[in-house]
Amino acid sequence: MKTGTAVLFVLITTLAGTFSPPPVLAQRAPALPQAIGVTGDVEGTHDPSIIKGGGTWYVFGTATDGPRDGELPVRCSHDLHQWSRCGYVLPGIPLWIQRESPETKELWAPDISYFDGQYHLYYAFSAFGKNTSGIALLTNKTLDPRDSQFHWVDQGLVLQSNLGDDFNAIDPNLVLDESGQAWLAFGSFWSGIKMRKLDRKTGKLSPEDTRLYSLASRERPDSPAPPPPGLPPNWQAIEAPFIVQHGDYYYLFVSFDLCCRGTKSTYKTMVGRSRSVIGPYLDKNGKAMMEGGGSPLLASNSRWLGPGGESILRRKEGDLIVFHAYDAATGRPSLQLSTLTWDGGWPSATLSGN
Repeated sequence: MKTGTAVLFVLITTLAGTFSPPPVLAQRAPALPQAIGVTGDVEGTHDPSIIKGGGTWYVFGTATDGPRDGELPVRCSHDLHQWSRCGYVLPGIPLWIQRESPETKELWAPDISYFDGQYHLYYAFSAFGKNTSGIALLTNKTLDPRDSQFHWVDQGLVLQSNLGDDFNAIDPNLVLDESGQAWLAFGSFWSGIKMRKLDRKTGKLSPEDTRLYSLASRERPDSPAPPPPGLPPNWQAIEAPFIVQHGDYYYLFVSFDLCCRGTKSTYKTMVGRSRSVIGPYLDKNGKAMMEGGGSPLLASNSRWLGPGGESILRRKEGDLIVFHAYDAATGRPSLQLSTLTWDGGWPSATLSGN
């Protein structure tokens, strides 16, 4: 090889190496959700709502046991795994609710949040299968009963539904939008999930915006079965809304189908998303949740049935979803916890035993 040819060969080889395409980097697989094992006083948990105060995790729920010492039981943990009973929010049903709703036998579906220096606990009262219902509010400066400031303040009625209404004022969930505006999502059966704007300072309904927003409902079948005696039709079964913001979207989590039926419970958790807190919410296929849409998140397995009654806790170290499911052998509800992971703009969770 001539000298000039050799130099040219080396130059071309060097440049080829310089401009060769970079190696293909292996893409990281999205994190998979993990069930969090729970032990202790977890049986009987229903409609759980979770928050952390100090070094303690608190889960508020609906009482499902027989004789009890109060309403809205609280369970505590220092590690998310071992749980113990740590009291009740209220010693009994407030007198004003007894007068307003004499059919109410227990209080339901608490929703706990913290903002503006105090904890806000929304909860529902009603009679099973009826929409003569209401949502009330309690506030507290601390969740630690050993603290001298610990005291639940009854803020009274927030919202009510009556026999002639096409909605049911139970299953409350407070959400703060990206501007800090407070909203209350709620609903069960009838025409589905609703929302009202709140006055953030009072926690009560906004006097300026009195609109009842509609967020999600079930799709009426062509030939629906007749409703069970004294109950709304099963095809309307959607409830337990919970809204969180992630990235550019708000996500609406709901429970489809039937709870509270032991081994015959058919609850499942569904989700849709919207760029606005007031909707419209669409599922992965683009179907509107107001038209029966919703993408599956949690469904029954051979060990646990009817996962639902969910709430979500956003955390820097990873999001959590807490919910109840029914033991496939005994039909008893129990506390369930899972990490909530995100991939492609959609959440994933898992049920113990999957």
